[in-house]
Amino acid sequence: MTTTLNATTSDRVALDRRPPALGGFSPAVLGIELRRVLRNRRTLAFTLIMPAVFFLIFGLPQRGQQLPNGYAVTAYIMVSLAVYAAMVATTSIGAAVATERALGWSRQLRLTPLRPTAYVATKVVTAMVLGLIAVCVEFAVGAATGVRLSADVWLLTGLGAWLGSLVFAAFGLFVGYVFPAENVMQFIGPILALLAMFGGLFVPLEVLPDVLQDVARFTPVYGVGELARAPLTGDGVSLAALANLVVWTALFALGATRLFRRDTARV
Repeated sequence: MTTTLNATTSDRVALDRRPPALGGFSPAVLGIELRRVLRNRRTLAFTLIMPAVFFLIFGLPQRGQQLPNGYAVTAYIMVSLAVYAAMVATTSIGAAVATERALGWSRQLRLTPLRPTAYVATKVVTAMVLGLIAVCVEFAVGAATGVRLSADVWLLTGLGAWLGSLVFAAFGLFVGYVFPAENVMQFIGPILALLAMFGGLFVPLEVLPDVLQDVARFTPVYGVGELARAPLTGDGVSLAALANLVVWTALFALGATRLFRRDTARV
């Protein structure tokens, strides 16, 4: 009888220690993350309002000018700044892990069955939701100020800007584990601005010197910008741009996962 009881108890303990489904990825936790982000007014202002203001400052003065395919230059600027808005949104959410590290929250999570990949996935999905909102806000401002595109171009450029920003969701997580909480936002702003400038978002690559054009093709922004603007300009998406997206996303995601494991290895 005692042996049977012990065996049953052991089986129950073993069952309790089984890894949770999907590594612990939970819609409930994801919902909590989303509500927390959407209640942060400072984050929303930084990620949604600032890129829209940039469009009003730099895009509206270009009204009346056209691209070779007939689309307005303001549309080109709007799509580029939608990419920038998604970049800022997804990066800022990912980098918020620096604050969680400072508070000891990430190490507390390692006491649970949550897998590093599930934790990273929750942060990435949260970042992508805010990135989608950022793209929609930028497009809404563009439409309200006179940008006119066909329905398929609106859809494809928006999807390109949004899906391409996945690389920066992973980038934000990576940066959040590299820099301490008190310094992370000081680094992110200038880094994103430089990447946007040399990646062809603030200034078209064609006007840059040849050397900088070559450098731009190796930045994480290059692939996103090419993907988002392709439906507008009529240019196809090159294999180099797609490879840029895949390689940078994989590098940042793997780096964030490894740093999360190292950060909590002593638990």
